[in-house]
Amino acid sequence: MEARQPLLTSAIAELPLKSPEATSVAQTARAEMLDAAAVIANSYRALSKAGLNIVGEVLKGQEGFFEMNHYPEGDVFDQETHSQYYYHAHRESGVEHGHFHTFLRAPSIPAHLQPVSDPLATEQWPSGDRAIAHLIAVSMDAWGYPIGLFACNRWVTGETWYPASAVIQMLDSFSIDHAYPSWPVNLWLSAMLKLFRPQIEALLNHRDQVISAWQQSHPGEDVLEDRKLEITGFLPISVDDWVRALKM
Repeated sequence: MEARQPLLTSAIAELPLKSPEATSVAQTARAEMLDAAAVIANSYRALSKAGLNIVGEVLKGQEGFFEMNHYPEGDVFDQETHSQYYYHAHRESGVEHGHFHTFLRAPSIPAHLQPVSDPLATEQWPSGDRAIAHLIAVSMDAWGYPIGLFACNRWVTGETWYPASAVIQMLDSFSIDHAYPSWPVNLWLSAMLKLFRPQIEALLNHRDQVISAWQQSHPGEDVLEDRKLEITGFLPISVDDWVRALKM
């Protein structure tokens, strides 16, 4: 069974974050999500037969697990899709062992999708061929199962800041289609972004609402670099529960 946190959390109490209902998912999208769920189940099956799990595969061969280090070293990057991810931990925090950060890099970011224009920016963002968009983070427990999804402020990942509407359009492009560091893990993570697409969209739209509200309460400040605002919103997830709801 997957451990999961019972509470929905938002960086601003006045901007509640509601988890999407399966009943709101269109039939075509539901079929695609269930296809992704089958990929996830097959990844679990292949790993469990060898006594392995998702987190263990990412950390294999590493000497220890250190806060803020990227695992595997150098990140995971697909040269065809320009998708990227790494696993790490910021600090010990309850049931979370660590989390995956997922990205899409230029040139797979469509040219018509442009970063926001922020006259208050105090840091230089990656641009041009170095542009990179953070898609979503996947929180994991120590047994190698996902327990939540979260969105975060720009400074956390050093990304190019795109509006939620643009990041949502990028989600379809995320795919890690090679065997390093683990074929089942890469298939699993690519499928996770498909299975939980409604939750990810909700988190990204909520992220922009939080940033906007934070800016209004901190006029003249570069809120995208404000260390007091790290995680904009968190949604607990369970693969089993979501799949069950999609099948009803």
